[in-house]
Amino acid sequence: MDSEQHRRYQISMVSTYYPKTSFLDSVVMPDGTEQSQGSDILTRLHSGEVFIVNSRRRNGLILFKRYHAEFAGPGAAVGGDYDCDCQRALPIGNLSLLTPDSNEERQKAYLIRRQWIRLIKQITENPIPGQRVQKILDQFEQYFPPEIVAILPDVAFALLVGVLPQTVGLVRRLGSEMDSRFNY
Repeated sequence: MDSEQHRRYQISMVSTYYPKTSFLDSVVMPDGTEQSQGSDILTRLHSGEVFIVNSRRRNGLILFKRYHAEFAGPGAAVGGDYDCDCQRALPIGNLSLLTPDSNEERQKAYLIRRQWIRLIKQITENPIPGQRVQKILDQFEQYFPPEIVAILPDVAFALLVGVLPQTVGLVRRLGSEMDSRFNY
């Protein structure tokens, strides 16, 4: 009897904390609106063509893959075979995608994309989830206006640095106080 109740408790915990298997069914912004512009961008990314995020603007693209997300900032290549597994795209700032004029320009854009991936990788190497979240938020706030960062959904940052969306929400509410309150 006790073991049966214990098993029911475990099942309910899973269903409470993981109601869906995919966070990407709908990306809802903090103000309650559903992100829809990404579907047009996703169609362009799946066309097989390679684009470059305009390096003359403060813009970027969060690309949601199956189990993680990647950030493609200014100057980075997107599309082609590299992003054929992209399930959703979230534009940041006034997104502008350009078509590379030459093979050299395309190659340079791929190198820049790799640099953006390395930056996120450095952040994810920190073993403390709260510090990873704080670092990615700090990086985004250095580059984008705080009001833009504030409207980005928790799940976007969570998938970028490998934490739960609840952790992002907690860090956003508590900020740097979190480290002193919770000693992981």
